[in-house]
Amino acid sequence: MSQDNNFKANVVEGISKFQSARLQAFWTEMLSHLRGKPAELLSFDEVRQKLRLNNESYRGLHNIELKKIVGSVGRYKEFTRSFLPKNPQMQERWSRVYAKIQSMEGVPPIEVYKVGEVYFVRDGNHRVSVAVQLGFDTIEAHVTELLSPIAFRADMTLEQLDHAEAYAEFIKLTDLAIVRPHHQSLQLSKPTRYNDLIGHIELHKAFVEHTFRAEVSFREAAAHWYDSVYRPALTLIRKYGILALVGKGEHDMPHTEADMYLWMVDHLREIEAQMEDREALAYTFSDTLVDFLTQKKLSIPKSLLIEEDEPIIVTEQQLEQVLKVEEHTIPPAFSGYNAYLIPA
Repeated sequence: MSQDNNFKANVVEGISKFQSARLQAFWTEMLSHLRGKPAELLSFDEVRQKLRLNNESYRGLHNIELKKIVGSVGRYKEFTRSFLPKNPQMQERWSRVYAKIQSMEGVPPIEVYKVGEVYFVRDGNHRVSVAVQLGFDTIEAHVTELLSPIAFRADMTLEQLDHAEAYAEFIKLTDLAIVRPHHQSLQLSKPTRYNDLIGHIELHKAFVEHTFRAEVSFREAAAHWYDSVYRPALTLIRKYGILALVGKGEHDMPHTEADMYLWMVDHLREIEAQMEDREALAYTFSDTLVDFLTQKKLSIPKSLLIEEDEPIIVTEQQLEQVLKVEEHTIPPAFSGYNAYLIPA
């Protein structure tokens, strides 16, 4: 058989494969509709906007896993999530791509954007669709990566994407990706609570400005808060394996390290409301962990009882008390704040 005849035969075979894939796409969409789960690909532009993705870098030519391609730049509505073709008008082009892949001619590499662990097709949607139908595991691609504030995974749901949007907005507002590019995760399980983190940074900003008698930008305050408040709390959480002690079925308990940090802050505020001002001012993050373990009826490590971490301002009332102190004078309960000052 001549090369031309062989190509025509592959086109005919491609038409048959396309029609079969179209039928699969129909039933996939029907089942997804009944289950209330979307079957289409993710929109790259929507993800880019949600996650505030701007900085991109070309990473070269690579063989990438087809199962990690989850979206498209402009044709996300034309294929299912598993790249089954949905539009009958695609038959001619799809079958010709099929014939080229099956022939000696082959096809050029596709172009993709990489975000976290997944990929979005920039050029080559039909090639991906055909490759999936042929049972390929990988495909050759020119990869351009966009740095993401989260570890974007192939199995992420739309709800998780919405959560990621809230986190990306928090990172953008604080500029932590710039001032602390290797920062530990601050993701929360409840996206509405990022406002609480912002509020605590604002409070910390006021304290730092009082200490320096100078205005401090929000990004500077966020970096200082991260270094002197969040990281020490995170160290304690990890040192004593606190998250491992939280039962998976306990929905009202912390599920991320940032959740646990907010629990500690909330608890400090409760203590401030219940105790005399001077007693509340002396309460520390390690004290909150002792209370946490006590509430869960778990043993308390002796080393936790003798931690020497410093008290933290968590309410405006506490801040007001500090602001009343004469210049260069810090009350005993706040003597440890000397360690929190930004180096000159």
